[in-house]
Amino acid sequence: MKTRTLGQGLEVSELGLGCMGLTFGYGPAASEADAVALIQKAYDLGVTFFDTAEAYSQGLNEQFLGKGVKSFRDKVVLATKFGFPDGDSSKGVDSRPERIRTVVENSLKYLQTDVIDLLYQHRVDPNVPMEDVAGTVKDLIAEGKVKHFGMSEAGVESIRKAHAVLPVTALQSEYSMFWRQPENEILPLLEELGIGFVPFSPLGRGFLTGTINADTKFDSSDFRNIVPRFSEENRKANEQLVNLVKAIAESSNATPAQVALSWLLAQKPYIAPIPGTTKIHRLEENVGAVNVSLSEEELSRINIALEEIKIVGERYPAALQARVGK
Repeated sequence: MKTRTLGQGLEVSELGLGCMGLTFGYGPAASEADAVALIQKAYDLGVTFFDTAEAYSQGLNEQFLGKGVKSFRDKVVLATKFGFPDGDSSKGVDSRPERIRTVVENSLKYLQTDVIDLLYQHRVDPNVPMEDVAGTVKDLIAEGKVKHFGMSEAGVESIRKAHAVLPVTALQSEYSMFWRQPENEILPLLEELGIGFVPFSPLGRGFLTGTINADTKFDSSDFRNIVPRFSEENRKANEQLVNLVKAIAESSNATPAQVALSWLLAQKPYIAPIPGTTKIHRLEENVGAVNVSLSEEELSRINIALEEIKIVGERYPAALQARVGK
């Protein structure tokens, strides 16, 4: 697999692995054995960029990842995040310097490593000056516990403030054919400041794989049950986008997921998406996207169609939406 360079010269595989779903968000957690096997298979397929967070099961996700990469730790980039009280996103936000330090010590232990390659602020904390957040991470870098600083779902003003204190290596936010808002303000800003972009949910939380329709039933613990965009009515309305992706896939001898990822990779050279999965065959399918090259004609056809398709439904319930773009 080829590599891509984020900000500050951080080199990662062009597709990473988002580990959240192994323990959190999309139904029952995978077993440790299955999670470790998937992580190791991803590495075998060329993935060298792995993403986790304290908030994904209060350290369990990090523990699975630490065990998974132990035998090749020095050959991969590990990203994790701080930003919630007790690592619980339902309790609000917490980026106080002392909390950041506690999270880092825990993450180093869980990941079985002596340094975190990329440390993100999971959500902007309006009660803590960005200068204090970036300053704390700057100190952690000086202490050798962290290598790079990232932000997640942050807005333009916060990114500028942070970058002035400590150069930001990457912004992680949702971006896909299913959610294109970053194209308006975020991508131009990242280009201006030399910051890489790490899209999560590059497959639209599974919607762009073509395996979800209006009749799909999610597990009771699945986050998508509370997402307006995934209501039965809105899924039906948004099938127009899936039909477009399926048509392109058919003509490209690829799968819908591969077309969605290939489209994303074609948008900017500093984009490194992190699709997640719990299934080996889906992992292999996703990684196969790096070998799917959409022609200029196909990309143009997709982009023209995307302008005409209106996606229905918000991507977050109101309480969670209030935390993004700060």
